[in-house]
Amino acid sequence: MATHTSRQLNLIDGPILKTLARLAAPIMATAFLSTAYNLTDAFWVGQLGADAVAGVGTGGMYLWLSGGLTVLARTGGQVYTAQAIGAGDRHLARGYSLASIRLALLLGLLYGALCALLPAQLLSFFRLNDALTFRYAKEYLRITGGCIVFSFLTQVMTGLFTARGDSKTPFICNVAGLVVNMILDPLLILGFGPFPRLEAVGAAVATVTAQLLVLVLMLLHRRQILRDGTNEAARSGTPYTRNILRLSLPHAVQATLYCGFSMILARMIASFGDDAVAVQRIGGQIEAISWNVSDGFAASLNAFTAQNLGAGKKDRYRRGYYYSSALLFAWGLLIALLFFFGAGQIAGLFFHESGACAIMVSYLTIISICEPFMCIEILTVGALSALEKTRLSSIISITLTGTRIPLALFLTGSGFGIPSFWWALTLSSVAKGIVFFTAYTLLTRTKKADRP
Repeated sequence: MATHTSRQLNLIDGPILKTLARLAAPIMATAFLSTAYNLTDAFWVGQLGADAVAGVGTGGMYLWLSGGLTVLARTGGQVYTAQAIGAGDRHLARGYSLASIRLALLLGLLYGALCALLPAQLLSFFRLNDALTFRYAKEYLRITGGCIVFSFLTQVMTGLFTARGDSKTPFICNVAGLVVNMILDPLLILGFGPFPRLEAVGAAVATVTAQLLVLVLMLLHRRQILRDGTNEAARSGTPYTRNILRLSLPHAVQATLYCGFSMILARMIASFGDDAVAVQRIGGQIEAISWNVSDGFAASLNAFTAQNLGAGKKDRYRRGYYYSSALLFAWGLLIALLFFFGAGQIAGLFFHESGACAIMVSYLTIISICEPFMCIEILTVGALSALEKTRLSSIISITLTGTRIPLALFLTGSGFGIPSFWWALTLSSVAKGIVFFTAYTLLTRTKKADRP
């Protein structure tokens, strides 16, 4: 049996729910803190007005788009590292970990150069109506996008820690970064004492500083994800990288197109004014209460499933999925109730203009319907990735997410106005949750989910 450090859990033995809960707890705690930061960031940026919220939100769309490249390095690296550990082959695990980190570094530098050199050209896609909004977006994107390599590396290393059953180390590192970010936000955005008022630039500098701190702290613990193995693993990166890309590519395409569809919707929403753009930005941050937690639990289930797949324990990872599904569906229901009955109070925290508040209330009321189903969708994507079924996951997600655009066009053409977009998001998310759960159930009832 492979040895475990004090922070690494044994994922292939012991009580399933307890093991999953212990692995997921730090990830979910990080997600809660991240959500708290995002909402705090939105609050301070909101003090500058709807123009600033819309500008920072628009610039942030390209940070979201970069998630597809992060997935390209993280998914395969995390899955194959966990499978190798489950099979007891730590030399192989080291090779995949090194290849994943190298790939993240390369992709982060390339994408960062694009954002730093061509922010205006990238933002022209959205056809922003206000010059001040465009300025905020350009300033924010140039800095945060230009330094995106810090985020790439921390996300990939978080996945590699999790693959080894260690979610505590990235939690500690991320907490430090989030605390620094929350402290710097008001100081740099609005300016206090010796700190100048930097507005959108301040928000970007606070974000990048925090990301750099997290990366430094993770690098200090890098031996935990590169432990065991020989230098041969470091020299023979090509086979590892090829396998990572093969598994990750469908998932990366899925994540990129998902963001692409959202960017198209954002461009359509922009025709209704900057208030609508700001609501989409803030709405996404608020909704992170459910999807960040789901993503964190999906990451733990991914490692749990991959290790048990490597160990040949099919019944164990299937039960892990159904336990997780029940918990997250219940969480989604709680969030749905919060959004539905508290829409007015939540909107008042971030907007002072009556028009923006009304749009925010309609967003939260409609989107509340899909929260439990969205939780199931995110969880199942993590489980299918661990089973090396990224192509199936991508087909489902791309097909149903793509329906949002024609559905929004149909509803707006029918006179539903801005709520058309919220209904398009909701209906497609409900469909995806149902289809993903059904697909996993049918797949794992057969031998097709067994290790190839």
